[in-house]
Amino acid sequence: MQSYNVIGVMSGTSLDGVDLVYAEFTKNETWNYQIIHAETLPYTDVWKNKLHSAHRYNEFDLKQVNEHYTVYLSDFIQSFIEKYNINKLDFVASHGHTILHEPELGQTLQIGNLPKISKLLGQTVVCDFRVGDVALGGQGAPLVPIGDELLFSEYDYCLNLGGFANLSFKRNSERLAYDICPVNKILNFYAEKLGFEYDEGGAIARNSKIDEDLLAQLNQIQFYKKQPPKSLGTEWLEANFFPILEQYNLKPEKIIATCTKHFAMQIASQFEWNSKVLVTGGGAFNSYLISEIEKLSDSKLIIPESQLVNYKEALIFAFLGILRIRNEINVLASVTGVKKNHSSGRVFRA
Repeated sequence: MQSYNVIGVMSGTSLDGVDLVYAEFTKNETWNYQIIHAETLPYTDVWKNKLHSAHRYNEFDLKQVNEHYTVYLSDFIQSFIEKYNINKLDFVASHGHTILHEPELGQTLQIGNLPKISKLLGQTVVCDFRVGDVALGGQGAPLVPIGDELLFSEYDYCLNLGGFANLSFKRNSERLAYDICPVNKILNFYAEKLGFEYDEGGAIARNSKIDEDLLAQLNQIQFYKKQPPKSLGTEWLEANFFPILEQYNLKPEKIIATCTKHFAMQIASQFEWNSKVLVTGGGAFNSYLISEIEKLSDSKLIIPESQLVNYKEALIFAFLGILRIRNEINVLASVTGVKKNHSSGRVFRA
């Protein structure tokens, strides 16, 4: 039996904070995992604002923020190691934080992946998983599906409801995955205008009216008609989604209600009849969104224990690191559109 003890680190587009997971992975005939410790360390308001606007920075400022964020991230990881007294550690696998993602222009940038992170931690670090795929002509996203394939194969679909909704599933013996639509990136933005961090349980949406004209226009967005592979980023939102919302000059409550319905419609339309769907990510706690998706499809949405809901992505990035260290495939051509399956990620040694 082969065994690895790894810390997985993930910072998502919804800017909740840095997710850290310490897990043990074992392989007999199949891979198994056990989450030992998991925690989200929240961003300060200063860092939240920096990360929110960093995609507009010039090259010099981006370099600076990358340097500072690498140190900041290593402090998070080090405090996690110390808090839980983690002695048995093979390496750290870190996603970093996405600032730019425009694969059609051949560019993607995740900050916090500079070589000095391994020196700061005194640990081997596997990181920068997306860059290699984009350089080979792929979308660089989503990367989680190899983990869905090898760790969660009992489900027909794996649905992640984070800043964006993305889906992974197997069809004709091939794993497919893509971004569906935005979710928390929009809902959180408008909830904050009302003084809330997010729409807890979907209460704002549940108690507000939908604007049918806006709903109809959102459902016509071209991205939804595009065939996979396809992925979304902040730049796409600013160019294609926010301008539609701003045309209508509606109160935030109405936008939240309309967008929640819109997201439910887009997500529900992806499932084949009577499917078993594993739901993770912060949006899994939005009970109103979940109920709307269930109303619109005949699928069974399964929300696991909260640790897996919150930390599945960080867990899978830990697993991607293992596959990279073993030089095994961790990026699927059927998912990112790259020419061939490959092993992506940079390995920095202390």
